[in-house]
Amino acid sequence: MGAGNGVGGMRGSWWTWFASRSSQVRADLAFAALDVVLTSAAYAGLLLIRFDGKISSAAWSDFGRFLPVALLVHLFVGAAWGLHGNVWSHASIEEARRIILAGATSTAFLVVYALVFDTAVPWSVVVLGGGVSVALVGATRFQARLFAVHRNQDKPSDRAGLHTLIVGAGEAGAQIIQDMRRHPEEGIVPVGFLDDDPRKWGRLLHGVRVLGPLGDLATQVEVSGVHQVVLAIRTVGRDVIRQLADDAERVGVPLRIVPMVSELLGGRASLRDIRDVQIEDLLGREQVETDLEAVRSLLRGRRVLITGGGGSIGSEIARQVAVCAPAELVLLDHDETHLYDAAGTISVPVAQALADIRDRERLVDVFLFHRPEIVFHAAAHKHVPLLEEHPCEAAATNVLGTANVVHAAEVVGVERLVFISTDKAVRPANVMGATKRLGEQIVLGSGATEGRRCAVRFGNVLGSRGSVIPTFMRQITAGGPVTLTDPRMRRFFMSIEEAVQLVLQAAALAEGGEIFMLEMGEQVSIADLAARMVRLSGRQLGTDVELRVIGPRPGEKMIEELHAPEESVHPTAHPSIVGLHPQLPAQASIDEALERIGHLVSKRSGPATASLLFTLAGVQEPDDDVDIDLRDHAGPSPSESAEHRP
Repeated sequence: MGAGNGVGGMRGSWWTWFASRSSQVRADLAFAALDVVLTSAAYAGLLLIRFDGKISSAAWSDFGRFLPVALLVHLFVGAAWGLHGNVWSHASIEEARRIILAGATSTAFLVVYALVFDTAVPWSVVVLGGGVSVALVGATRFQARLFAVHRNQDKPSDRAGLHTLIVGAGEAGAQIIQDMRRHPEEGIVPVGFLDDDPRKWGRLLHGVRVLGPLGDLATQVEVSGVHQVVLAIRTVGRDVIRQLADDAERVGVPLRIVPMVSELLGGRASLRDIRDVQIEDLLGREQVETDLEAVRSLLRGRRVLITGGGGSIGSEIARQVAVCAPAELVLLDHDETHLYDAAGTISVPVAQALADIRDRERLVDVFLFHRPEIVFHAAAHKHVPLLEEHPCEAAATNVLGTANVVHAAEVVGVERLVFISTDKAVRPANVMGATKRLGEQIVLGSGATEGRRCAVRFGNVLGSRGSVIPTFMRQITAGGPVTLTDPRMRRFFMSIEEAVQLVLQAAALAEGGEIFMLEMGEQVSIADLAARMVRLSGRQLGTDVELRVIGPRPGEKMIEELHAPEESVHPTAHPSIVGLHPQLPAQASIDEALERIGHLVSKRSGPATASLLFTLAGVQEPDDDVDIDLRDHAGPSPSESAEHRP
């Protein structure tokens, strides 16, 4: 039976090929026959015009000898230029070029023939016949396109389909219109363009009229019966996207977007590239401009090590450093899966160091082996509510681990050490912020004698692990509720790419002892963020998805700050970056604090560790329990030991 099926399949395949080929041959013969008729009509018509309809027998006789030659030349040249093997319902400028070249080639051959054989056919017929033939042949080939253009010139709102308003009458918008023409089966009907260039208003682009400026979106949606709006501007600011999104939401139509040029395959926009607007398109500030040459000069040919290289920030640092041609790129992380995955996303060879920054001896061994010249310290615990319950773990990694990194850097003489901090380090209200504040002091306190040390502060990073946006998206996908701690809460947001650009720029600007901070713009209301994400998902707030206020979680602040009042602010060589010179404790005080924290962590004393962290960060008065002789500490209470988990 298998053999029978195979033979049957072979027969079926052969028959399918034969039937297909026969159909193609019939189509080609039909076009060839039509070309013979049209070419004959072109030359005969010109002959009639030349003699005002009164053609002598001699002239007809000469023409009778010339016409078969002309037909053979046109047929063979047309076949050579591929006029008999195309799908002309989708003919484009390439096919039009072939028709014109075929006509010009045929005319050249016939002129040579007339000169060599001294034909009596008038030169006007010989020369102009090819042009008229091109016009007639082109008309037959492009009839579907010509009729389509005629149909498209009807009132767009009268045609069935998904009526689409294109924002941006530039290159990307033109490419989208062309793709709509090529794929009518998609059912997308362009009804007009919006563009802020007044020179384009009222003009046609590929048969579609530019209706007015971007501010007319709401009006045009109502007038033209628009079902969706597509933003097709190659480079556009977030303010423009936000305004368009607001206008589209107000009139109840979705806004979709063509990605930036760098995201497009081959740099050309098409229908498959159009995507829904994402919350990342609307949040944050305009992308910071980086002095790429200064960053490349710093990193080119240098040995660079990144702690926390498997994390969202660390892996992005690695990707951006990789394009600057470092001599060696080392990713250090204690999580083997994240480390392996991050290394796989980098286009250059990467050294992977599986190590924990809490292990001082192991860390020194790694530094001695690779001898890094530049270190980006991104390893940290960062989830605020979780670290409120585990202050010893927070201190062990974010404080003692940072001290270990600084020590290893001192052992091998690292030239530059960049510490990744957070806006939560400013007057910290939670354990995580307190540990990062102490981390800043540890790193910057060593900068006077041990190379250039700096810290970089930034707010919430879009798309990083544990950030609010993925959390909201999971809740929306599950049907809600979307949980909000407090409707008054506001946060700064920036993209992960922008955050890392700031980190690299800070490394290039560092003189030693500074904290760098991006001008973050306006803070975003978390309640507005949640509501907008619900609407962008196509759901109705309150109907499809509930927004529920659950109260602040432990350690959360209503509004974050970028610097403390006592920190002096000064401009830098970069217009979007400011520098801070913090007041730092003496190195002896830092060493004493590390010893005390280490003792409490070893005893697993959570409350005492948290109290000491806040005291050292300068946000509370010293606690009597913290001032006791730590060597006599009896160990954790039953409630404290619950934090210690294998």
